[in-house]
Amino acid sequence: MRLSSWMFLPLLAIVFLALIGFHSVHASAPKGTLLVANKGDNSLGLMDVAAGKQVAEVAEDGVTGHEVIASSDGKLAYVPIYGNSGVGMPGTDGSNMVVIDLASRKVVGNVDFGKGVRPHCPLFGPKNGLLYVSTELEKAIAIIDPSTLQIIGSVPTGQEQSHMFTITRDGHRAYTANVGPGTVSVLDLDARKVLDIIPVSGQVQRISLSVDDKLVFTSDVTKPQLAIIDTATKKIKTWIAMPGLGYGSAPTQDGKWLVIALPLVNKVAAIDLKTMQVAHTIDVPTKPQEVLIAPDGKTAYVSCDQSAKVAVINIADWTVKGMIDDGKGVDGLAWADSK
Repeated sequence: MRLSSWMFLPLLAIVFLALIGFHSVHASAPKGTLLVANKGDNSLGLMDVAAGKQVAEVAEDGVTGHEVIASSDGKLAYVPIYGNSGVGMPGTDGSNMVVIDLASRKVVGNVDFGKGVRPHCPLFGPKNGLLYVSTELEKAIAIIDPSTLQIIGSVPTGQEQSHMFTITRDGHRAYTANVGPGTVSVLDLDARKVLDIIPVSGQVQRISLSVDDKLVFTSDVTKPQLAIIDTATKKIKTWIAMPGLGYGSAPTQDGKWLVIALPLVNKVAAIDLKTMQVAHTIDVPTKPQEVLIAPDGKTAYVSCDQSAKVAVINIADWTVKGMIDDGKGVDGLAWADSK
C-alpha cells in the first residue's frame, strides 16, 4: 500500500519539535564546564552542558577520586584519591590528591599526604582561598596552600569517618558529617579546633548548609528522614520525613528549596524550606548521588552512579529536561567557570 506524503507530516513535525526541544534545553545552559568524578573509570569527566555531552575524560593516575573542586578561575581541578572502598569499609587507603589542568586535560600537580588518609571532600575557603580536604583516617580536615600545593595545617574533627563537610559563607565555620558515629562536628577554621559535636543518629550521610548559614542538613541513613540542625543552638531543630533514605543535597540559590538525592528509590526530592516538607519528587536514573545547582540557579545537576548519567533538572517546574551520558560510577560534581 502506498502512503501519501501528507501522512508523514505528523512524524516529521514530532522529530522537528524534539530537535528544537533538545537544542533549547542545552542552549540555555550556563557557560562553564561541569566536572564529574567517574569512580568506575578512575577518571575526571568534563561535561559540556551546552552540548549536553561529555567532551573529555582525564585519567587520575590513581584509584579513585570520589569528589572534585575547581579553582575560582576555572583552570584547575583538584581530585583527592580516596581508595577502592566505601566509607568505613575495608580497602585501600588513598594518600594523595591530583591537580588537573582543564585546558590541556592533564595531571599537572600532586599533593602527597605522606600516608594513607583516605582524602575525600575538597572545598575552597570562600575568603582566604585555602583548600580544605577531609582526611578521613586522620579524623581531620587538611589545609592546603593551592599556590604551593603544600599542607600548611589541619583541623581535627574529633570523630571517625568525617566523610563530607561544608563551609559557611564567611569561611569561619565548617560542619562535618561523621558517618559511622552518626554525628556532626562544628569546627572553628580560624582557631583550627572542634567547637562542638552534635549527635544525630546511628549513621548519617552527606551534609549541606542553607544559603543564610542558619541551618545544616544531613540525612539519617537508619530511616528515611532528614535532620535540620540550627547553627545558632547547635541542636536538631526538626526532622523531615522523606520517601527514601537521603544522600547528597544542595539548596537553591533563592534559599527556598533543598534538592536531595534519594538513591535507594531512584528519585530526587525538592524540600520546601518554608513548610519543611517534601513538595516534589522527580524520577531519575539508578542511584542518584550528588546534587549541584548551576551558577544561574535554574538547573540542578544530579550524578546517577549506576547508570553512568547526569540528570538535568529544571528547577522552575521540577522536571527532568535532559540526560548527559558520562563514565562509570559517576559521583562528585563541581563547576568550573568559563572566564
